[in-house]
Amino acid sequence: MTNSPPPDPQSSQNNPLGFDEFIGIFVALTTIGAILFWSLSRGNEGFNLTSLLSPSPSPSAQPTFTPVPEATTGEEAPALPPATVTPTESPQVLAPVPDRRTGQQIPIVVPFRTTTPERVQQTPAPTQPINFVDVPQDYWARSFIDALSARGIVTGFAGDYFRPDRPVTRAEFAAILQDAFDQKPGQGTANFKDVQPNFWAVPAITRANQTGFLEGYPGNVFRPQQEIPRVQVLVALASGLNLPTVSSPEQVLGIYNDANQIPNYATESIAAATANGLVVNYPDPKSLNPNRNATRAEVAAIVHQALVQAGKAEPIQSQYVVPARP
Repeated sequence: MTNSPPPDPQSSQNNPLGFDEFIGIFVALTTIGAILFWSLSRGNEGFNLTSLLSPSPSPSAQPTFTPVPEATTGEEAPALPPATVTPTESPQVLAPVPDRRTGQQIPIVVPFRTTTPERVQQTPAPTQPINFVDVPQDYWARSFIDALSARGIVTGFAGDYFRPDRPVTRAEFAAILQDAFDQKPGQGTANFKDVQPNFWAVPAITRANQTGFLEGYPGNVFRPQQEIPRVQVLVALASGLNLPTVSSPEQVLGIYNDANQIPNYATESIAAATANGLVVNYPDPKSLNPNRNATRAEVAAIVHQALVQAGKAEPIQSQYVVPARP
């Protein structure tokens, strides 16, 4: 009798799973569930198998900006936050930045320096006379010098020196006239050949000429550095103030013991200046000394008397003032 292998048993659906099979199925289902849960928890990104297998990128070092939403019709666009810029000693120029709403270039507002800039301040006219160290209290022209220095018409030199006996140039006299009187200038323009455009006294010379105080010499020259004689000082003031002429100049000038030294061109003007109380003679009131160069003290005294005649200054009692004559 021949032995044969037993037949294979028939598979049946009712056979129970083995333990190993059950564990394998459980692990598989758990893995799939975890994957689905993780994918759904990422919101709108959806399921991305590539992102599961790729490592997460490291955070970028660059700052991120949240775009400003575009303005809709009828709504005001939200304002951009102001740029914070640290003030510096001088204004900075920064490049404009794009407006994220419109794409147009908008400038950055940079604050200027917070310190108040220095102002160029004009020196105010002194209210008190300058106490010049070389003008003693008993100096003959002290009162005239004080009156003009208190109004800023005459000033001194370094160290509060006035130098009263120093001669006056024609340019310096023009500067004194400019500060003392406010006559309206005429239409003419002074273009003297010997006065350079950058000369310090150009404005004063121009004004003195246009207001009728000072004229030039033949040949259209002014001679600004020439020391001015007393006769020219008196003629200039009589002309600029339009003093009326007197009917008998010789009679008025007869009070001077040196009247014969007065130039012919100046006779009427000197007589008018004398009649109106402009003349101040030191040390002898009867000596005019018309051709001697005028000193700073003499110019101060005569200019003050011209201000008195114009009603702009109070009279000063002095034995050296030649009394006005009707």
